[in-house]
Amino acid sequence: MEKFAELREAVGSVELVDAHAHNIVALDSAFPFLNCFSEATGDALSYVPHTLNFKRSLKDIAELYCCELSLHGVQEFRTCSGLESISKLCFKAARISAILIDDGIELDKRLDIEWHRDFVPVVGRILRIERLAEKILDGIFLILEEVPVGSLNPFFTISDKLVGLKSIAAYRSGLEINPNVTSKEAAEGLVDVLRGEFQHQKMEFASITKPDHFAFSAGSPARITNKNFIDYIFMRGLEVALCFDLPVQIHTGFGDKDLDLRLANPLHLRYLLEDKRFSKSRIVLLHASYPFSREASYLASVYPQVYLDFGLAIPKLSSHGMLSSLKELLELAPIKKVMFSTDGYAFPETFYLGAKRAREVVFSVMRDACVDGDLSVPEAVEAVKDIFAENAKQFYRINVSSKLFGSISVVSPRFVRVENNALQLDATLVRVIWIDASGQHRCRVVPKMRFKDSVEKNGLGLTCASMGMSSSCDGPADETNLTGVGEIRLIPDLSTKCRIPWTKQEEMVLADMHLKPGEPWEYCPRETLRRVSKVLKEEFNLVMNAGFENEFFLLKRDGKEQWVPYDQTPYCSTSAFDAAAPIFHEVSSALQALNISLEQLHAEAGKGQFEIAMAYTVCTDAADNLIFTREVIRAVARKHGLLATFVPKYALDDIGSGSHVHISLSENGKNVFMASDGSSRHGMSKVGEEFMSGVLSHLPSILAFTAPLPNSYDRIQPNMWSGAYLCWGKENREAPLRTACPPGVPDGVVSNFEIKAFDGCANPYLALASIIAAGIDGLRGHFHLPEPVDENPHSLDGKVKRLPKSLSESVEALEKDGVLKDLIGEKLLVAIKGVRKVCSNILSPSQFYSLIC
Repeated sequence: MEKFAELREAVGSVELVDAHAHNIVALDSAFPFLNCFSEATGDALSYVPHTLNFKRSLKDIAELYCCELSLHGVQEFRTCSGLESISKLCFKAARISAILIDDGIELDKRLDIEWHRDFVPVVGRILRIERLAEKILDGIFLILEEVPVGSLNPFFTISDKLVGLKSIAAYRSGLEINPNVTSKEAAEGLVDVLRGEFQHQKMEFASITKPDHFAFSAGSPARITNKNFIDYIFMRGLEVALCFDLPVQIHTGFGDKDLDLRLANPLHLRYLLEDKRFSKSRIVLLHASYPFSREASYLASVYPQVYLDFGLAIPKLSSHGMLSSLKELLELAPIKKVMFSTDGYAFPETFYLGAKRAREVVFSVMRDACVDGDLSVPEAVEAVKDIFAENAKQFYRINVSSKLFGSISVVSPRFVRVENNALQLDATLVRVIWIDASGQHRCRVVPKMRFKDSVEKNGLGLTCASMGMSSSCDGPADETNLTGVGEIRLIPDLSTKCRIPWTKQEEMVLADMHLKPGEPWEYCPRETLRRVSKVLKEEFNLVMNAGFENEFFLLKRDGKEQWVPYDQTPYCSTSAFDAAAPIFHEVSSALQALNISLEQLHAEAGKGQFEIAMAYTVCTDAADNLIFTREVIRAVARKHGLLATFVPKYALDDIGSGSHVHISLSENGKNVFMASDGSSRHGMSKVGEEFMSGVLSHLPSILAFTAPLPNSYDRIQPNMWSGAYLCWGKENREAPLRTACPPGVPDGVVSNFEIKAFDGCANPYLALASIIAAGIDGLRGHFHLPEPVDENPHSLDGKVKRLPKSLSESVEALEKDGVLKDLIGEKLLVAIKGVRKVCSNILSPSQFYSLIC
């Protein structure tokens, strides 16, 4: 079971309490639909389609509606479907069980709070105090004087539907509230407000005999901006909130252009928070206080009355911005003080987008906290429930029935961007992927409905010849003992099923090969790796971990329509990365969406060559991750009009591409490859040395798995850092096996070893299975390593044996290797040798070129 499956299920199944939102408007409202994606107004709206949020969110909405991916397509769907229909769809997809609505925004054809109850079971009202004051000024006679808090009740509609108050002081005069503002200062401020209103309306004052008595006639809606009067209203509102035990939401951080961001920093609230009169208040800092998220986190950590809400920041920021903002909130703030909201308004789509992105971001943040050791998985699950629902239920004292939406399916372990059933229906096709003996990625594609109804359980039929096909011919090779007679079943491994990041109307899933459902076929690569891993576990209580480094070339078309290197820059060139940055940002996002951890990437030494290093994990998962990573890199490159190739030696006059793999051993979750004391001369444990020694002794045979093409041996040459000699070394990049002491590991201690003679055309399941099989032989025989070679073996005048110089030589070594035959399986080994022989004999230049493309 995937490590974070429990966490993923919690994120996907929790029913959300949306603690801060606004009214939806009618379809024929004059309020621009572009405001669904931005706080911009006026001419600035024309630039909204060029923002990251617009591009990302439009895709999400189009997928939800199954409509054309364009602004016109979405708007046409809205018009044809009707507001009720799209609202029902959005709220169901969002799985929101309660919304708290601040109805203080005056929008054209705004729908009342009651209307929203048709779509969300629980709806509460948040009263905006500045808007209430402005309504009072919009045509009534007001006497302003010192009054007890209780007598303010008529101005605050306290009812069972009112769950809190809200202030937008940040928009008017800033957050540096004066808690000691006097009624006289407020009265003078109000006179200033009224004078401004009268001048605006070109009206004359009525007779005002005293500064604290005045009359005001109706005109256009009043707008209060005088700081003293705003502060006074704020303080009276805070007193009312204390009296009725209501929380107060405060706008902090970014918003539309009416706001002076410099005055929206929540640190300005310090004088208020230090006032002992309000130490029992309950204050919510809205919008993650972005870009002041760290400041908000600090305030929540030191003031008991301060709580946090991250609506608006999610989903309006970039993917990186959303993640970093929430992580900054949690740097200091107690999890029990952090709450979710969508800040949805005007359009039901904003509620859906806020909920969808929040699930994705919270999962990623909680997963990272588990990986970093800050939280255990059970603690992260509890945090998810608190952030999305429980904190708000307690804070706002609202009663929400559980499981209003019924049960949902567990989200795919590969799919970080958590989606629910309503969203899964958007996918129309499913790719069922397998990797054959030659290392080719192949797939069958079926409609989503057929997948659900039949393929998920019964699989797809596939000829037995599929594991006898070579890279050069889509027919069974001679000597494989496989023909077109007989059929197997491709059975989807549902734990790997995920939405395809680069074409989100499709899903993909890795498949196992069965004779019939429940009966694995002995030729199945994934089952072979599981079977050999089981032997390692049962005999030695060990698990092999693997982490891959993917090297590949990016190619572009020149003026003659020929593929040429993407750039000509040297190793780790900043210019190379700058040029390719848009590609790698997209690759990184896609890998994140698939729950694949990327450790680093850089430009390699070849012209147009790059490397992506992946985090290590259990070898079965590492192989799955490698397949998905190759798919991502190729697909994103194609999207940009480029070609990504993993062939070992793309250009004979340039450096080659490997898929180096780092190997370690774990026992009960602990790395036992490294030495636990100073007794080992090589810095590795006894089991580590025995395992690695087994790999070294069988390395010529292993090459038939890890270097499966004739072109592979063009790469494995002296002085190419690819490991051409049968030896090992300490941090020796000319050795095929290199022990590694990465940063953070004590000096002299070895945490893993790297196999350099491994390239991107290998089937990773078969290759890793051969490595484990060799390691098992070393453990059984208590093998010892020879002395390390700590210089270039090519300079030792033939004292170190060469590894096979060709595919035929490695196949010859494999034919003599009885250990691999016993552990891998004789029938599968026969098929592999047959495939390799046909590649050695008939792979022509034109067929090799087809591998590149």
